[in-house]
Amino acid sequence: DLLREGGLPHQVVGRTRGRQTTAEETKEAARRMVELGVSLLLFAGGDGTACDIVEAIDMERPILGIPAGVKMFSAVFAPTPKAAAELLIKFLEGEAQIVERAVMDVDEEAYRAGRLTATLRGYAKTPYAPLLLLGGKEAVAAGDEELMKEAIAARVVEAMKPGVNYILGPGSTVAKVAELLGVEKTLLGIDVVRDGRLIVKDASEEDLLRVVGEGETWIVLSPLGGQGSLLGRGNQPISPEVLRGVGLDHILVIATPTKLRDLRALTVDTGDQELDEALRGYRRVITGYHEERVMRII
Repeated sequence: DLLREGGLPHQVVGRTRGRQTTAEETKEAARRMVELGVSLLLFAGGDGTACDIVEAIDMERPILGIPAGVKMFSAVFAPTPKAAAELLIKFLEGEAQIVERAVMDVDEEAYRAGRLTATLRGYAKTPYAPLLLLGGKEAVAAGDEELMKEAIAARVVEAMKPGVNYILGPGSTVAKVAELLGVEKTLLGIDVVRDGRLIVKDASEEDLLRVVGEGETWIVLSPLGGQGSLLGRGNQPISPEVLRGVGLDHILVIATPTKLRDLRALTVDTGDQELDEALRGYRRVITGYHEERVMRII
């Protein structure tokens, strides 16, 4: 409908047989697009969709993902829908390189249980331009990385104030904060602690708005490793309304040096353009017990 309204020529390929698209329907549509001679296969989804497409067409055509999943370990996604559009334009104008990138699949049940099990499913050709394509999320061995997380978490916990709410975002770095507090955190969800106790587990936007209305609140976030997405992916309950209620000066960003190593910038995509503009600029990131790093947000 949007393409029709925009006056753009298009052709519908494939049909869904139910309310949700199946893996086979995705593969069938991808193969049909290659048969029709498309120059680039643009898709919206997460790692599962990327894996289905690569299984169907291998590296016959470049692919580019519009981020629409919770976790994206594959290196074929743009950081935001807007960045995907900009990269698509560069591709059409011949200004984007074509690179070969890994496509990963993550065992989500294991991830929810606190274990990272990522499997290489293949490689794909994808257009590339600096800052417009994500690197694959890094899966770093325990050892030093865990010590880094513990040092960061100790600093955050020691700075927590009595009677203040702390919204804990998803991911293993923030989960270490909960671990030091002695509370069980949902790895993929949003939780809230106050005075060292878990007061909301796997919070919804409604839960967070209620908490914010009860008093001073801080948000603790960590960007996706290798990708740099800080807001908008994997933490949707932290909505623009929640962010405004908390205040942009009440956001703590934490990350290990390993996670930041290959990132040139962090990205935000809250769905609210005015808020995204307010978040852009430079922000301090806690990287250790005494260490910080200034990172650009785009």
